[in-house]
Amino acid sequence: WWEENSKEAYNTGLANASVAFDNYAKSKSGERRGKRLGAPRFKSKRKARLACRFTTGTIRVDVDGRHVTLPRLGTIRSHEPTAGLLTRVQAGTARILSVTVRHERGRWFASFQAEVKRDVERVTRPDVAVGIDLGVKSLAVMADSTGEIRTVPNPWHYDGALKLLRRACRTVSRRQGPDRRTGRKPSKRWEKANAARNKVHHRVANIRQDALHKLTTAVTAEYGTVVVEDLNVAGMLRNRRLARQIADAGFGEIRRQLGYKTHQRHATRIIVADRWYPSSKTCSGCGAVKAKLPLHIRTYACDACGLVLDRDDNAALNLAALARACTTGTGVAGDQDAVKVSKPRGADQKTRATRRSRKATAGRAGGATLPHQRQTQARDRTHAEA
Repeated sequence: WWEENSKEAYNTGLANASVAFDNYAKSKSGERRGKRLGAPRFKSKRKARLACRFTTGTIRVDVDGRHVTLPRLGTIRSHEPTAGLLTRVQAGTARILSVTVRHERGRWFASFQAEVKRDVERVTRPDVAVGIDLGVKSLAVMADSTGEIRTVPNPWHYDGALKLLRRACRTVSRRQGPDRRTGRKPSKRWEKANAARNKVHHRVANIRQDALHKLTTAVTAEYGTVVVEDLNVAGMLRNRRLARQIADAGFGEIRRQLGYKTHQRHATRIIVADRWYPSSKTCSGCGAVKAKLPLHIRTYACDACGLVLDRDDNAALNLAALARACTTGTGVAGDQDAVKVSKPRGADQKTRATRRSRKATAGRAGGATLPHQRQTQARDRTHAEA
């Protein structure tokens, strides 16, 4: 069976395992930045995404623009036309390096990695900065440096398909499904019902991806500077009341797409606001900062200057002002000479004391000695007796 498959099927797994062990070793020694990585774990073929990367052999886009040729797989018709890549290859402005075949959302995809000679596209308003405030009620509130505010409504993709999804899940639950404990195989009716349920999930994911790409492409093609927030999406998903809406909105995907589209396509600037920057608590008119602003209060009312506006609009204006703050040193959307207010009460960047450190502190306060202190005292007594 070894010769029946392409060697790339085995090399892909070995290459991925090598990268995983290398990242683990560098993370353990401190050479790799970011979150600490654990040891690589076994990847089950039932749960893992099926993928194979071809780097050698016959890899080309056929001249008809509707077929691709891959090693050992031969010529395959593509659902989408490949005229865009074919034109660049024939003109000599692109060179295919590799292709990755993967199974995702019930379909097979062939992703070509190519070295492309591309000119930087000029944006429509290069001197205008925009601040984007992401939310659940409205997907995005965009305020530019000229004072214009636009609101992108939340399409609620998942909630729109929730009725169909519940019906499909009930149908699946009535069928005889697989059972790994007893070794029972799924019935044909269960496989058919499960395929129908997956089709609903796949359609929602495709619609969401299309909408996010259209949004980020329009933003990066218009503004010269984009300001976004550094949101803790993983922490926000722990809120059981908003987890479904936050996951459906795709905050992390919006941030990722804005990052590479501003850098690679338009060579524009993207500014990421600090996670602790009080964009919603700061008045965009005078710069006063509220100590607390609960989430259920949707209107911002300034106690200093009397400004009243929607809290999302206020946050977007403050984010847009950060683009000017990078050059002038102010972060208020209103007056340039606003007086800075001292740090208010509320959330800060201080790390809370852990249970272990509190016990150690209590031990020292009560007169008890810690293990390392006992070792030091025993060593001092030994030296004194000597």
